[in-house]
Amino acid sequence: MNRVRKAVFPVAGFGTRFLPATKAMPKELLPIIDKPIIQFAVEEAAAAGITTMVFVTGRSKRSVEDHFDSNFELEHALSSKGRDAEAKMVHEIVPPHVKCVFVRQPEQLGLGHAVLCAKPVVGDEPFAVLLADDFMVQNTGSATADLVAAYEATGKSMLCVSKVAADQISKYGVIDPGSQHHSVGIDVRGIVEKPSPDEAPSLFASFGRYVLDGSIFSRLENTAPGKGGEIQLVDAINALALEGDVRALEFMGDRYDCGDKLGYLKAITAVALDSKEFGADYRSFLADLTR
Repeated sequence: MNRVRKAVFPVAGFGTRFLPATKAMPKELLPIIDKPIIQFAVEEAAAAGITTMVFVTGRSKRSVEDHFDSNFELEHALSSKGRDAEAKMVHEIVPPHVKCVFVRQPEQLGLGHAVLCAKPVVGDEPFAVLLADDFMVQNTGSATADLVAAYEATGKSMLCVSKVAADQISKYGVIDPGSQHHSVGIDVRGIVEKPSPDEAPSLFASFGRYVLDGSIFSRLENTAPGKGGEIQLVDAINALALEGDVRALEFMGDRYDCGDKLGYLKAITAVALDSKEFGADYRSFLADLTR
């Protein structure tokens, strides 16, 4: 069984919902207090044992590469002023054993196309996909670590799913689950995009974490472009599902959609309330503010 050692981060989008903030700064670098959204996702992947981070970027995303690159001048400036802890933090944005690779997506042609752009780096290995906009936390471990363990136990591509309310189901891609029960994961017969509540095959919505077998690339290469000329990842996943090669794992934590302004604010609030440094003071501030 191949181990999952690579992760793909599609980060080429314009982030138009956060204009004008994202006119010059990638949305992935928007901070959750003092750490960019994308760094949380990279740390999640590294904690799951992944050692190669593949960023699929666009022409306006050079600052994402700069964030994960060394900055000797800043480190030296901090060290020379005795701020060694901060210098160490900057130096260790990624652990020393982790490699970052940047691939250009020349044109935004859908999530499937973005993932396909990573093929020259990933090859035929299994790999994780993390959509940083989905800020996901759970009490122990992480969604990515759980998906990696499930893939390595079963050899099946794994989707991260969570139950949503029926009146919200039309916002999501929803899995059509099989009837067979397994000790690891739920069989997936397909994904239905944004169904009405009456047409939804389940209440399990798919969110932005995947572990995919390398065979997904051949499915993507044979996926016809859809609306707007885009290649959709869900179409390739459905092709694998028809062969019985896809399962889903239920996520038992909290998810915040940082591609949405309210979701982004909720993520900041959740992290702030959990802070050992100022969580109690922030909680008191919110109580006073809402009194």
